[in-house]
Parts: sequence; C-alpha cells; structure tokens
Amino acid sequence: MIKLAVSGAGGRMGGRIIAAIKETEGVELSGALERPGYVLLGQDAGVISGQGPLGVKVTDDVNEVVKGCDVLIDFTAPKVSLKNLEVCALHGKAIVIGSTGFTPEERALAVELTREIPAVISPNYSVGVNVCFKVLSDVAKILGDDFDVEIVEAHHRLKKDSPSGTAVRMGEVIATALGRDYNKVANFHREGICGERTREEIGMQTIRGGDIIGEHTAYFIGIGERIEVTHRAMTRDMFSRGSVRAAKWVSSAKPGIWDMQDVLGLKA
Repeated sequence: MIKLAVSGAGGRMGGRIIAAIKETEGVELSGALERPGYVLLGQDAGVISGQGPLGVKVTDDVNEVVKGCDVLIDFTAPKVSLKNLEVCALHGKAIVIGSTGFTPEERALAVELTREIPAVISPNYSVGVNVCFKVLSDVAKILGDDFDVEIVEAHHRLKKDSPSGTAVRMGEVIATALGRDYNKVANFHREGICGERTREEIGMQTIRGGDIIGEHTAYFIGIGERIEVTHRAMTRDMFSRGSVRAAKWVSSAKPGIWDMQDVLGLKA
C-alpha cells in the first residue's frame, strides 16, 4: 500500500485529491497538511473533504506529514511547494507538485532539490490535456512556419497566475516543435499601433471570470483555413485522479524531475 499525503488538504483541490485517494486501489491517505492558523487544524481530513472519517487529522507539521508518507501531493503555490520539496528532499520522499507560476530561479532550485528524490512537476494532471500536448507537437511539426499560432486560455476569477501553466506549456511544446525559443517569441500583449504580427511570435491571451475551471485553445491559422485544438475542463476530478496516478508512478521512479508525459508514457 502506497501512503499518500496531501498538502493544502482543506482547499477545493485538496478535498478532491483526498476523494481520489479514497477511490483508488493500492493507495491510502497517511497525512493531511495545512497552513499554520488554519481554522480546522486537528479535524479529520476525510470529514472536511466530505468523504467521512478517515482517521487522518489535519496538521501544520510538514515534517510529521512527510516522514509518515511515501509521496506528498502538493497543489498550493510555488513558494509553499518549494518549502515542502525541501522537506521531502531532507527525508528522501517523493513529491507530486501541481502548483504553477514558478520563476526561472524557483525552477532551478527545484532541479537542485530533486537530485536525490523523484518529483513529478506538471502544470496540468489531466490525461486529456497531456494528450493535447502530444497532438500539438505533432501538428506544429507538420504545419511548420506556414501557420500563425495563437493560444487563448480561460479560468475562474480567483486564479492568481497568468497565463496559466497549461497555456505556457502549450506554447513551449509548440515552440520546441517549430525550433523556436518560447521565451523570445511569446507575445502577451497587443494594444494600439503595435505593428504587424511576426511569423515567429506565439500569441498568449488570457480570460478571467466566474467559475471557469479551465479552457485552453491553440489556434493554427493559415491562409483560408485554421485548425483549433481545444480542451475544456468540466470538473476538477480529472486533475485529482491524474495527481494520484502520478503519485503511484513516482513512488518507484528514479530521482529527478518528471512530468505527466512521463507518467503516461507519451514521450518518444
């Protein structure tokens, strides 16, 4: 039995991950972590998440939680995730991170911290989204430079980072397939007399509003035709199920940073 702990256990995503753990064979919930001062510290994590009593109390002691698990699942924020990654590295435990918005410096720190432990770090744990990444790479390679690329993403009004990690990964996948440097060709803003569109740029547009869980569309726009590859999330359950699938996989993986493409065997 693989012991899984959840960071951010009291949040919406944390609750869905706990539900997915309960529904998945071969795993069990061993720990539930929340921030200091969280109002429900000491309460049963199963009750809080609507799953009934599971005998695991919510705590703010990250060392206690990590020592008692095989894999920590963390969908919080970059700074919190990195602190939890440090503790996992200290205790030799694997981790699954779903936080987005890491800076280049934070990414570099994550690489250092995973020299001795395995980690899955992915902007999106949906199986469907990761299939889209594979499709986008193939489409971009076939179309080449004859089609302009634009990416539009939409999320709920509470999302803090923009563009979403999934949209960024889409842009990175397409740029790599086209032999471009995403950081040099991504265009996040157009206003006023901004000039003609360049052939190399990849437009990145953001929509925020209401309770949209997540929608992403990549446009390949040619002369007289266009191709649209769209993924729409209708529930957070696909993310939680994917994170548990990743946790089972990473529990026996070699040290280093992996992503859902590795978990799903989609890399060539």
